[in-house]
Amino acid sequence: MTLKNFQSVQKTLGLLLMVFSSSMLLPFLVAGLFNDVYTASSFLASFFLTLLSGFIIWYPSRKTAGELRLHEGFMIVSMFWVILALFGAIPFLMLPESTLSLTDAIFESTSGLTTTGATVINNLDSLPKGLLFYRAQLQWLGGLGIIVLAVAVLPMLGVGGMRLYKAESAASVKESKLTPRQKETARSLATIYVVLTVFCALGYLLGGMSFFDAVCHAMTTIAIGGFSTHDANFGFFQGSSFIYWVSSIFMLLAGINFSLHFFAWKNKALTTYLADSEFKAYIVLLLTVVFVAGVSLLVSQAQNQSPATFTELFFQVISIGTTTGYTTSGYGYWPVLIPFLLLLVSFVGGCVGSTGGGLKVARCLILLKQGLREAKRLVHPSAEIAVKINSKAVDQRILDSVWGFMSAYIVILVVFILILLACGLDELTAFSAVAASLNNLGPGLGEVFVNYMDLSLLPKWVCIAAMVLGRLEIFALLVLFTPTFWQD
Repeated sequence: MTLKNFQSVQKTLGLLLMVFSSSMLLPFLVAGLFNDVYTASSFLASFFLTLLSGFIIWYPSRKTAGELRLHEGFMIVSMFWVILALFGAIPFLMLPESTLSLTDAIFESTSGLTTTGATVINNLDSLPKGLLFYRAQLQWLGGLGIIVLAVAVLPMLGVGGMRLYKAESAASVKESKLTPRQKETARSLATIYVVLTVFCALGYLLGGMSFFDAVCHAMTTIAIGGFSTHDANFGFFQGSSFIYWVSSIFMLLAGINFSLHFFAWKNKALTTYLADSEFKAYIVLLLTVVFVAGVSLLVSQAQNQSPATFTELFFQVISIGTTTGYTTSGYGYWPVLIPFLLLLVSFVGGCVGSTGGGLKVARCLILLKQGLREAKRLVHPSAEIAVKINSKAVDQRILDSVWGFMSAYIVILVVFILILLACGLDELTAFSAVAASLNNLGPGLGEVFVNYMDLSLLPKWVCIAAMVLGRLEIFALLVLFTPTFWQD
């Protein structure tokens, strides 16, 4: 890459960092409303430090002109999450109530921006309101960034879940830039995202949440993030079935491809959802898991164990199945089959073009249909059998990309699990910590069921890497480590 290419990346990242600095101002105001002067001053200092850093990065390259090409696009998308996670950690380090190390602060910031929801903080109920709001805001902004990247940016680079719907090769967009139509699409998706957040907050208020809790949980619900303002998570609201149903409905909506929301609103037709193969598979999968988990709970309750209501069960399946990561107070006492089953379901995750993590429903649906096709070919070797999504044959390049993604995903999963095992973690903790991080889920099993505080230094950095890789759908980051990428 030439010096000019690097300067284009530098200019864009500097601008993004300056824009990101404004995210420190709202928590500053929240802290001020609660008369928390020290917290407010900490966020104000974080704002100026981030703004100044962004300016220093931007200023030397401010006069660089020209369109961003494929190479710069990959670098910006990858470094966007890394740099913002680093600077997002500053408020966690500056507050006296927080005894977090640098690694813990970066872990919490990365978990927020990638909407993973894993945490290394306890005693949430006693933390400053400004910091609790900031955690929720990180997830909300991260979720908004994910939607825009997934629908408007990553397809231009030839990667990401939306490529399942757009078959253009990376080479065909080498000189592309964000068009006015793409900008309009991104703006429309952001509007839908904001509207869903507002309605979710209103639902929580009607259910009896305080205004502060309603706003914070609405942001983390629509972002499919899972951060809560209470140590008990949603167990804090155990007495309100209404709150659980509000959360379940909006988590379900947030896990759907936002493009479907856009076209359903544009066409004023709910049939838009029913015509989509991925949506139908998404609903069927979650309802099937509700049934299986329900049967398991009924059997355990017949043995006077694990009392739970259908509301709790439905809420927990939607929460883990969409990779949100909210938990109820009784979840840890359910038969071990259910938490493990839900962890496996999180590998599927949400739909493409949503804030959900995991492999995405569309990829898993394609893999399933490919498997069925190969079974049919054993009986009819010469038959031409197409893999279809939405009644259209899937291009072979898309099939290849799905298998390539799966291969990379499995390799990373296994390597990271082996590293955690080498660090002395037990098999269940190692597997669930990596899976929950790579799927952007949050809560795992074993030692990471409640939080990740007790992990040592290296396992935490492995989880941080897994969060970023999972959010960038692996290839957008891995491509930077290939020699071919650096050949101009």
